[in-house]
Amino acid sequence: MGRQKAKTDPWREKVEQGWRLVDRHPLFRAYNAYLNVARDGEFAPETWATVSADGWIHHHPRRRAEPEEWAWVFAHLLLHLGFGHADPRSALSRDVGEATGDRRTRSFLPDPAYRAACCLAVDRFLRTLKIGRCPEPLPAELPAEDETTLSERWRRLGLPPEYTPLGPPDFVIGDEETAKYTDFQRDFAIGVADTATAALDLAGTPRSTADKHVEGPWDLALRWFVSSYPLLGALAAGMKVVAEAELAKGWDISVAAVSSEAAEIYVNPLVRMSVEEWRFVLAHEMLHAALRHGERVGGRDPYLWNIAADYVINGWLVEMAVGEMPEGLLYDQSLAGLSAEAVYDRIATDLRRLRKLATLRGRGLGDVLDRPIPRPGVPGRHVDLDDYYRNALCTGLAYHHNSGRGYLPAGLEQEIRALDQPPLPWDAALARWFDEHVPSADRRRSYARASRRQASSPDIPRPGWVRPEELVRQATFGVVLDTSGSMDAKLLGKALGAIASYAVARDVPRARVVFCDAAAYDAGYLPVEEIANRVRVRGRGGTVLQPGINLLERAEDFPPGGPILVITDGWCDVLRIRREHAFLVPEGARLPFAAKGPVFRMK
Repeated sequence: MGRQKAKTDPWREKVEQGWRLVDRHPLFRAYNAYLNVARDGEFAPETWATVSADGWIHHHPRRRAEPEEWAWVFAHLLLHLGFGHADPRSALSRDVGEATGDRRTRSFLPDPAYRAACCLAVDRFLRTLKIGRCPEPLPAELPAEDETTLSERWRRLGLPPEYTPLGPPDFVIGDEETAKYTDFQRDFAIGVADTATAALDLAGTPRSTADKHVEGPWDLALRWFVSSYPLLGALAAGMKVVAEAELAKGWDISVAAVSSEAAEIYVNPLVRMSVEEWRFVLAHEMLHAALRHGERVGGRDPYLWNIAADYVINGWLVEMAVGEMPEGLLYDQSLAGLSAEAVYDRIATDLRRLRKLATLRGRGLGDVLDRPIPRPGVPGRHVDLDDYYRNALCTGLAYHHNSGRGYLPAGLEQEIRALDQPPLPWDAALARWFDEHVPSADRRRSYARASRRQASSPDIPRPGWVRPEELVRQATFGVVLDTSGSMDAKLLGKALGAIASYAVARDVPRARVVFCDAAAYDAGYLPVEEIANRVRVRGRGGTVLQPGINLLERAEDFPPGGPILVITDGWCDVLRIRREHAFLVPEGARLPFAAKGPVFRMK
């Protein structure tokens, strides 16, 4: 018999339907709010749901209602956030939050008068919005005064019974730390603009923030680079700014993002910033694209790498005084002079700090896109991107110096000059590693062995060529080879062929080889040209390489200084290697640990 389909709770489905009605409404689409179910017994029977200052909505698990009623409740809670009722920086809630606080939960309960005034303002707005259905009847006439006036009056004269909410407060006031990373009032303003745009589209007069006849401050900022800033002028001439509200909302772009492949910078036109701030933002995104940060991520976490690159770029732009840095961007003076790789290694160990970091795209999202954002009517670009960005930055650097525009940060100039020197291909880099760590058995002449030309002059002794015995014994290396089923056999053959050619060129006769999949298989010393013929991809599930490493490190017949080359696809265990080593992995593969030795990536 087939497995029975899991039963769904119809009342739970009504809650989800009500949430979708609100979440898809233009007024609330910009919110970063989340729905969750409260624990059994956590809420009083008369409580529907509550919202925290950081956007988490918890609803009663046993409340029964229709989707329209849930939609009203959820919209009510989100409007509390949008009106600033839970923001401690708001003039409405500041004195209330300080007067009545529960600091153990890092939130503050509003007093009854303030809570009642806020709920009345929200319900008054919901009547005009016409979303969902109020689960409880409201008074026919609601006071027209604002929250401040009503709360002060009700504190002085007493709260009228008809406006007294039942149960505990449905929202709490956040602390200053939470307020730094949430701005629901801005999200509400974006929602109002989107709702107005949707209403105009429905009326037959579509409007677009990407109207080519309307020039935004980002256009003025981009033109400034072309005319007045040689370093980034050539780069700005080839970049395009895309300012579309719907596009920014659909891809969760808070301020800006960039696609190096399309040479496009996507900005949110609803963000209000000065031209000087837009200069900073555009320069930030152009450097992301030109320095190829999206392609340099390697095996690192993409978001943490984006954060590290943000710290470095913002430090350069502040040092060069390019525009004005907007509030809230990542900047740390203590990281000045460090490369993006060094910053990544430093911040990757501070997970508590990382939860509070955000790029120009938003928290948890990188502003360096891995692909262009598709838009109707936009053809693809057919250009060698490496050549384009390298030529643009190198040309800009030459113009900057020739025009006497001043000094640049050493780290930025070093990265630009590095672009003009393409990195070594993986096989050449691997050959250099062999040169450094596998001793070459250089020949020398010795009278202990006669020269083959001795017969031509028997009266003159001639020394012959010999190799030192100690070097012959040491001129070897170890190979730990991942032979699990996930390895690409063709790529494996390419790697082994490269290894064999380097070993033969350096007169290394044999290598110590260990095959690993779910277990380690010691193949002993093999002639380097025969390693590829002995490999069998076994495909026995997961790969455990540490036993193979231990076998080589403890082997009495393997020299203590012999290096180890690990060939794997990255789907392996965490390795601890105590001697010189390197990794050879396919391009795009990620190791499940921070490698201490060099990592060569096969293309």
